[in-house]
Amino acid sequence: MAREIVLDTETTGFEPHLGHRLVEIAALEIEDFLPTGRSFHAYIDPERDMPVEAERVHGLSAAFLKGKPRFADAEVANAFLDFIGDAPVVAHNAAFDRAFVNWELGLAGLPDIPEPRWVDTLALARRRFPGMQNSLDALCKRFKISLSEREKHGALIDARLLASVYLELCGGRERALELTVAVSAGSFDAGPRGPYGARPRPLAARSTEAERAAHAEFVLGAVKSELWKSWL
Repeated sequence: MAREIVLDTETTGFEPHLGHRLVEIAALEIEDFLPTGRSFHAYIDPERDMPVEAERVHGLSAAFLKGKPRFADAEVANAFLDFIGDAPVVAHNAAFDRAFVNWELGLAGLPDIPEPRWVDTLALARRRFPGMQNSLDALCKRFKISLSEREKHGALIDARLLASVYLELCGGRERALELTVAVSAGSFDAGPRGPYGARPRPLAARSTEAERAAHAEFVLGAVKSELWKSWL
């Protein structure tokens, strides 16, 4: 099975090289586009203030994050790398998440995740829906994926939504059904055959010869058509 990681992050801003930091990271494991139920999630102390604009987006305050693990702590950085392994990483506008994740990994003295491993769902959406709104929210609405559980942006919720969007971009529910049917077919055991053989084709007539003769006489008398005569 093809293992991939769907990832989302929340940050204090847009530019890591200007001092902005990760404050939340979430990763979901999928196999053949379907969630396995395994995930990684962490809130992170950015060791800096929280701009009002950023807090308005994700609702994470500096007070809430103070005392949470730092990204460089083993329970975050090393656990995150162990979880994703060597799987491709799926993200929406992947360049943004890649820049922050690799910046934090660099600060922790750990190897980054190279660009070829990243799958950008924004690029996939733009190829499929050129000239249209392709934000995560817009794609959820287009694919009729419920946004009811989300009040603000959150890495774990958005990763779940993105997993559903990624499935749709890669073939949708029909593909999920095909995969499910394939697995079911591979494990299906029909059990022992019954005592009956194959049904004869065509089935034996259930009307009597007298009934068929009466029907033919009725048709000839009621319709009086040479076409019907040719079929009798």
